[in-house]
Amino acid sequence: MGEKTIKVRVPGTTANCGPGFDTLGAACTIYNDLSLTLLAEPGVHIDIQGEGAGNIPLDSRNIVWRSIQHLLRRLNLTDTYPGAHIVMENHVPLSRGLGSSAAAIVAGLKAANVLTGNRFSRREILQMATDIEGHPDNVAPAIFGGFTISSMNNGRPECFSFMPKIPLQLVVAVPEFPLSTRAARSVLPKMVPMKDAVFNVSRTALLVASLCRGNKGFLRHAFDDALHQPYRSKLIPDMYDVFKAARDAGALGVSMSGAGPCLIAFTVEKAVPVGEAMVAAFAKREISAKYLLLDIAERGVHIIH
Repeated sequence: MGEKTIKVRVPGTTANCGPGFDTLGAACTIYNDLSLTLLAEPGVHIDIQGEGAGNIPLDSRNIVWRSIQHLLRRLNLTDTYPGAHIVMENHVPLSRGLGSSAAAIVAGLKAANVLTGNRFSRREILQMATDIEGHPDNVAPAIFGGFTISSMNNGRPECFSFMPKIPLQLVVAVPEFPLSTRAARSVLPKMVPMKDAVFNVSRTALLVASLCRGNKGFLRHAFDDALHQPYRSKLIPDMYDVFKAARDAGALGVSMSGAGPCLIAFTVEKAVPVGEAMVAAFAKREISAKYLLLDIAERGVHIIH
């Protein structure tokens, strides 16, 4: 049997989008490419270029390889393909809140699925990716693209994807320091006040309705959150000052991107002034940062050749 190689492209993602904790997400126009060759001989050979080179494991701990093995086990093909050659070309920043782990998981599952005959649907890939990641808010937009709403029903993820009727630009401020999802989750309380839960339910509903109807007038308060950002703000110095700077510069709304430390502003104009204002606000605390200008990516993971 001749060896076949597949190359896939997967978008980075932002999750939560303010009030939609572990529920809302969006695919972003920043991408990782993955080339995969499944081998009949044992051993995994991994080459990483770009973001994460020198920090991502090159052995069996690698999350791409673990995701590939997860799919192969479902097909009883681990003995058929005990090895692989993996090339990762990464542009999504690592541990910054732009879905780098979700991108790795989804890319590995997609590439392995194609090489083994496309036996799993996108919904089945979503289930596997959620099982690996632990929640669907990043893996869903990485698979389906667009803006996604995800929920869990008895351990099974469900996802609805759409493109907003508002042409949102995403201005992502990327500070120089990383923040692991585990650390960001560790500061969250086990219980929250009823008023905070109601606050978030109302904002989440308002956000989704505004994006579906194309009404940007409600967005200024629709990205507000009471469930996770107030607790995580202690991990990101002067986070709310950066929020204010973005709003003052013209952003419709602003939130943490995923678990942070990236902060993301949503706008339809003045994207450059918003990005410059966010970077300047970080600089006041002597924190170096850059900004990225992104759009919502309509396509999720896909084959490029």
